[in-house]
Amino acid sequence: MKLSQRTVRLRLTEPLRISRSTMAARDAVWLAVEHQGQRGYGEAVTSTYYRLDAATLTRLCRETALELARFADPETALAALRAGELPAADTPPAVTAAVESALLDLVGKRADLPAHRLLGTMDAPRAATARTIGIGSRRHAGEQAGRLARHGFSVLKVKAGSPDPEDDLDRVLAVRTAAPHARLLLDPNGAWTTAQAVALLPRYADLGVEAVEQPLAPGDPEALARLAERSPLPVIADEDAVSYEDARRLAGRVHGVNVKLAKCGGVHAALRIAELLADSGTDLMLGCLTASTLGLAPAVHLADRARWADLDGHLLLAHDPWTGIGGTDGTVRAGRGPGLGVRPVPDAGLPHPTPAPAAAEAPSPATAAVSSPASAPVSAAAEVPR
Repeated sequence: MKLSQRTVRLRLTEPLRISRSTMAARDAVWLAVEHQGQRGYGEAVTSTYYRLDAATLTRLCRETALELARFADPETALAALRAGELPAADTPPAVTAAVESALLDLVGKRADLPAHRLLGTMDAPRAATARTIGIGSRRHAGEQAGRLARHGFSVLKVKAGSPDPEDDLDRVLAVRTAAPHARLLLDPNGAWTTAQAVALLPRYADLGVEAVEQPLAPGDPEALARLAERSPLPVIADEDAVSYEDARRLAGRVHGVNVKLAKCGGVHAALRIAELLADSGTDLMLGCLTASTLGLAPAVHLADRARWADLDGHLLLAHDPWTGIGGTDGTVRAGRGPGLGVRPVPDAGLPHPTPAPAAAEAPSPATAAVSSPASAPVSAAAEVPR
């Protein structure tokens, strides 16, 4: 097998502000695994929060290329990954997820089966996805909510955590007024203290908010569980639920767990968490980082297993270099074609696989840009906030 990579910059249509940062662009590393003339693709994106910059991602992907070279075919490599034998144990989950994506895509293409069939679901999953509205003015939030509702979005997620909590409440009220029939989710990204959460959550309940995601600063899951016991709204753990063990500790103690493939390690890891949560009283949310359709596609093939789908990362981009999962009408749909069922747009500029190098000859990572007005060259060391 051969593996190659390419680094691109993904620019957002408008900056997304959350409680801890503002993001206008993000770097992505695309992986291509080739075997016997067929290719599978995966994507890993940079994240300041998870301490992953482009240089780190490219180095880790280069090391993974050496590991893949010892497997005879992608089916064997995928089985090894799911058994924990690939990649190295200290590999960040985002890289593992990207490698698994490329292998799953390739195995599906070789079997002429869509990924969801390989994962045990006969019909192509589809789900109403939440659409994120960042921290900003009340007027802008209301205009955005009204526009999204007219385009078919039935779930809106409003970011919170402004210095003045009243600004957040005003913004949610504007969203509720502009989209009176939408289901509303709230995400402070860990910006509140317990005292603030206790005071604010009843007010959000009065506005018809359906659930709140990670209201408290991560690092104290016990405090989050205690808050869930008294909250008038369902509490969904995100930053406090990264791994399988995190989910195990919170199962039955919070109302939901947000599973992102980039933080848990991919589709197989997400399925393990979903199985763990079944019948525990804790529901599954499928979330994402801002990424292209390629990065979102594996999660969409699991969308039927989640109570909440927050799979709008590709919809935040000024130019999505891939297509195949929909979402512009508020519904994401798994592709029916073999593998992930996604395809690059004509100017995407895919990586061209070359044989995995010997350990002493590992080349420097290739870096390029999507040839689009919305994309620009980026150095391998670039780091973009989450």
